[in-house]
Amino acid sequence: MKRSIRILFIGVLFSVITVALLADCVKKDDPISAAHQTDQKAGIAAPSIAETKAIAEAGFIYGLPIVMNYAVMQEFAVDKNSGQFKAPFNTIYNDSHVFTYKDTAVVTPNSDTPYSMVWLDLRAEPMVVSVPAVAKERYYSVQLVDGNAYNYGYIGSRATGDKAGDYLVVGPEWTGDKPVKIEKVFKSSTPFALTIFRTQLFNAEDMPNVVKVQAGYKAQPLSAFLKQPAPPAAPKIDFLPATTAGIKANFYAYLDAALQFVPLTPENKEIRTKLSSIGIGPGKTFEFKELSLEHKAVVLLAMKEGDDKVNKYLATGMKDMNGWKIGSLFGDRDFYNSDWLKRAAAAKGGIYGNDAAEAMYPMTRTTATGETLDGSKHNYTLTFPVGQLPPVNAFWSVTMYDGKTQLLIENPINRYLINSPMLPKMKKNEDGSLTLYIQKDSPGKAKEANWLPAPNDLIYLVVRLYWPKTEAPSILPAGAGSWSPPGIVKAN
Repeated sequence: MKRSIRILFIGVLFSVITVALLADCVKKDDPISAAHQTDQKAGIAAPSIAETKAIAEAGFIYGLPIVMNYAVMQEFAVDKNSGQFKAPFNTIYNDSHVFTYKDTAVVTPNSDTPYSMVWLDLRAEPMVVSVPAVAKERYYSVQLVDGNAYNYGYIGSRATGDKAGDYLVVGPEWTGDKPVKIEKVFKSSTPFALTIFRTQLFNAEDMPNVVKVQAGYKAQPLSAFLKQPAPPAAPKIDFLPATTAGIKANFYAYLDAALQFVPLTPENKEIRTKLSSIGIGPGKTFEFKELSLEHKAVVLLAMKEGDDKVNKYLATGMKDMNGWKIGSLFGDRDFYNSDWLKRAAAAKGGIYGNDAAEAMYPMTRTTATGETLDGSKHNYTLTFPVGQLPPVNAFWSVTMYDGKTQLLIENPINRYLINSPMLPKMKKNEDGSLTLYIQKDSPGKAKEANWLPAPNDLIYLVVRLYWPKTEAPSILPAGAGSWSPPGIVKAN
């Protein structure tokens, strides 16, 4: 992709948009107008300015997870100077620490489990992902997620057990048979895909044991696994540079670049055809930078309205239980079934989240009574009654994020979450209940073991239930379970 489609975020008066939409006063020499006139003469329909706005809005919703993933891929696997670079394609990277406030490429990151990851390039040949035997008491999972943000497979404690195994990951065009000694074949819908390994850490002293488990994670080409000659290497790609911080200013440029690596399918054909009609997608012939002021204005407005719909889905598309939003947002191709709004909400809520069976993510920005959580104004508490801790087969956590950026926050005790492995060191109330103190300042030494430091600003909280129990009490089915987190309460 050589060209760049850049939407200019300049001070466009919204009166221009209104006039353009109502009076259709579009310059006659911009590409869409010229194409419209040419196509009219040929009897071919072309998008009007109103249609351009509708398509751009739908394209934002469809493309948000694809663009977010593309930007993360750039920072993690392509740009060695990104500050977030992990390793080149097909090379496993192991983190010997959990995520902190310094990790900014992924919103709402998990700080429970040290990550291992590998960005797979499946163009030349499939890759074999291997795992070691892992002690039954240590939860681990391997999540396979592709460029469409589909979770297309799992390996790990829940999905495959604690035994060692070799698994084949193939690209969308692969049609071979399962080789001997391969446990299972997983098929990505895109040629580039991310594999995320999560390994439970019990406490700081446990890190050497986690490192030993991570050393057993392997990724190798199928030819190497079979000890056969390698096929020809895939051609080098000059990726359009992208950063997570640059998504808003360059959204359609990033989308145009990313769509080269998202094959056409029956479910995306309609939206991709519409995007093509306004010049977005591989092989298009005109550039947004050439569009009239009116067209640029409506595209800017379309992005805002698309983002508003995503935010509304996050606020209303899940069930409200004690102020927590609970639902199932992550899954595979069949799970989304072309529901692009749900997929966009999932990515914005926390891209690379797990399927409900693997983990559930109640999230909140409010108290039980609907007041916005703000660490600059109030202290808060979260109390789990006796016998009502999150019901899980593995473990649970409550993680604090900055309400504006959805990133972990710097704090004086370097604590980003409270989780179940910390329970032995925490203090329970006289009745046996457990209270967490959610505030920017220490609640005092006597209560500090139960302190979850908050920002001096808006608060975003996420409870994680890894491998949630299915028998009552359970958070499953999502949004209709017999258990939910107790509400956040403003402290006196």
